Amino acid sequence: MSAQGFADFFDGKQASVRRVGYRVETGGIVLDIPEQGERLWPMAALREIGDQAVRTNLVLTLEDAPMSRLILTDKAAIGAVRSGAKSLRKGMPVRGLRAVLGWAVGAVASVALIVLVLVPIMADQLARILPAEGERALGEATLGQIQTALADDFSNFVPICQNPEGLDAMQTMLDRLMATGPALPHDVTVTVLDHDMVNAFALPGGQVVFFRGMLETATDPDQIAAVLAHEIGHVAARDPTRIALRSAGSLGVLGLVFGDFAGGAAVLFLVEQLIQADYTREAEAAADDLGISMLRDAEISPAALGDLFEVIRDMYGDAEGIAAHFMSHPSLGDRIDKARAASENMSVTTPSLSDEDWLALQTICNYPWD
Repeated sequence: MSAQGFADFFDGKQASVRRVGYRVETGGIVLDIPEQGERLWPMAALREIGDQAVRTNLVLTLEDAPMSRLILTDKAAIGAVRSGAKSLRKGMPVRGLRAVLGWAVGAVASVALIVLVLVPIMADQLARILPAEGERALGEATLGQIQTALADDFSNFVPICQNPEGLDAMQTMLDRLMATGPALPHDVTVTVLDHDMVNAFALPGGQVVFFRGMLETATDPDQIAAVLAHEIGHVAARDPTRIALRSAGSLGVLGLVFGDFAGGAAVLFLVEQLIQADYTREAEAAADDLGISMLRDAEISPAALGDLFEVIRDMYGDAEGIAAHFMSHPSLGDRIDKARAASENMSVTTPSLSDEDWLALQTICNYPWD
């Protein structure tokens, strides 16, 4: 095996190319580098790098010097190297793997710390000081996103139910609950969306949203009043604002890490977080307590909430519809028992709506010409 000539050489330290002499021997390629003398590139350490520009060339690097390059153009020399270098196409060894893994673990831990600890802390603080008008604007914008996200066709949107008699009935229910209710950071606005999802939830800025499916599933108005009172409890504690701020903060951090995450996927994620709000055990318990207190003060039986849970659990099971929204913290069965126990010593209860108003509320999504 013998071939010799001249080749372009990059030492991996300087950007300039150098012309060096070489000869191919059994043990490797001997380079004759000007002002440095001869240097052996062993056959076992040679690795090929694909040349996309000139496929007839052979570009070589060295296992111990991966930034260096030797470009052979002579066919005889290329053939000699290919026949003698058995590891030519073998991958380069990974160096510093332990350090890379250490940095990777550190990066993941840092992101987790920001998303799981720092963002929630900042969101809780911001929720306390966010101006009321900013919070209302956030709720209104989110409602619009929900209308679009849940539409069958993204060029359309889920309409808001506006039958006048139904709106009056909902306002009657809200006024009764708020007559003896606590002071709130915002006036409560109730919106019913013409969608068959069995759910209700609160948004930032005092927005409470019901879906038509919830009104159609409830068997009496007190069940709707109980859900409304519970969601008002979340409004009082600004829980929806915390969730919105946490989601937005987390999405921002993930966007920096993984690239642009502020498009449609981010919007859908935020919508899902608010619709299926997974509040903490403490937040759910506080909303339960305030809701039960409001129902008792309005002389509406808190047992209605437990009755509604029973109906939905029979229809969908424990993990579907609004049951999933409410059941996370604590267990659904415990909350049914708590709601029913709160009504045991009530001597006087009055339905939250008359039969006429209840029918109007259930048909709030019917239009006058229907």
